[in-house]
Amino acid sequence: MAREVLRTKTFASDAANLILTKARESFDQRHKFRIALSGGNTPRSVYAEMAKRDLPWERFVFTFGDERCVPPENEESNFRMANEALFRPASVPDSSILRMRGEIEPVLAAKECEAQLDVLATNRGEKIYEHDLILLGLGDDGHTASLFPGTEALSETQRRVMANYVPKLNSWRLTFTFPLIFAARTICFLIGANKDPRLIERIFSGDSALPAARVEQNAKSVTWIIEQKS
Repeated sequence: MAREVLRTKTFASDAANLILTKARESFDQRHKFRIALSGGNTPRSVYAEMAKRDLPWERFVFTFGDERCVPPENEESNFRMANEALFRPASVPDSSILRMRGEIEPVLAAKECEAQLDVLATNRGEKIYEHDLILLGLGDDGHTASLFPGTEALSETQRRVMANYVPKLNSWRLTFTFPLIFAARTICFLIGANKDPRLIERIFSGDSALPAARVEQNAKSVTWIIEQKS
């Protein structure tokens, strides 16, 4: 695992620049750019910054690392946030977006998403779908995507997308599993300024109780973009 850490006061622009650098590399090598988006509030400014750029959006393939089990118009939906901040402002074509259908039965939604990714992987001769970049966040309990401590999805070794029940939230989430995350060419953690630096140090030290630390230890390449307070 190769780790790069960028601590920045210009979070949105630096993160957008990294994403666009990866996109250009992927266009040159594979003609498409496969990126999985993160939810929550932290990446909103990054997506808004991306939307300002003049890019060949038809060459992007957007997926989501996780999703809440709500309809796409719900204020809790990761898709809704990305749609408001990026897809609509940039006029991203629907054909470039593969969303998780949080409004249907969770197990079915997970299987549907996994099947879509499997078809794209097969078309490119891959055993498992290879994202060029997966954006991830970090919860205060060390979760990332919807891989929460103590949940079933942490031990999954075959399925690429799962419906994961989170007892402390009393709700289901749709999430990429470790095998799909580890297959990505690059992982980028987007970390807001208010995140406890002690948590990040625990991850860097390899605390296996934290799901994000397992990504840190096993991914091919990891970049941390950590916002600094002005």
